[in-house]
Amino acid sequence: MRSRTGTIIGTLFALGSAAASAQQSLPATPAGPAYRINPGDEIEVMVWGEDRLQRTVRVLPDGSFAFPLVGQVMAGGQLPSDLERYITAALRPQYRGVVPQVTVSVKNPSGYQFSVVGKVRSPGTFTPGRYVNALEAISIAGGPTEFAQVGDISILRKNGQTMETLHSRLGAALKGNLPRFPQNDIPSIQSGDTLVVP
Repeated sequence: MRSRTGTIIGTLFALGSAAASAQQSLPATPAGPAYRINPGDEIEVMVWGEDRLQRTVRVLPDGSFAFPLVGQVMAGGQLPSDLERYITAALRPQYRGVVPQVTVSVKNPSGYQFSVVGKVRSPGTFTPGRYVNALEAISIAGGPTEFAQVGDISILRKNGQTMETLHSRLGAALKGNLPRFPQNDIPSIQSGDTLVVP
């Protein structure tokens, strides 16, 4: 009886080891670009051990928010880790010793928005909660209508006080000819972009 139990335990151990080694040999999935904070995002700022310095704030249209003992913080276009370093440095004069750990996390990435107009089935403004490219943006808008000219799509992008127009030909990609379609020809959508499908 003991030998049988030992055999079962040995088999389970071997299976567990095989599963662990198989898991370690799995290829790592490529991560997308790091999320940069946009106006309209809801972020949480925590200073560990300091309940009075815990805040959930919405980033203002100018890209800033106010934080106690720090003042106005410019967050637009920054990574959460950038804000952690900035707030830690700004709090340093308030402490005699080491500044408690500062953590910044994005609770609701509602600031990343884009619009799709023209000949798509469901035009509108969208907040997908993740970065998308032009092909995904058209899909989110329901796809092109029957007479859409997908060979001449425009992306209107704000660049400071000016408006930049990018052109993209997605006809081949929308017809499923992806192996012959250069991936670099599918532009990424930035927050505030307007995609026009004529």
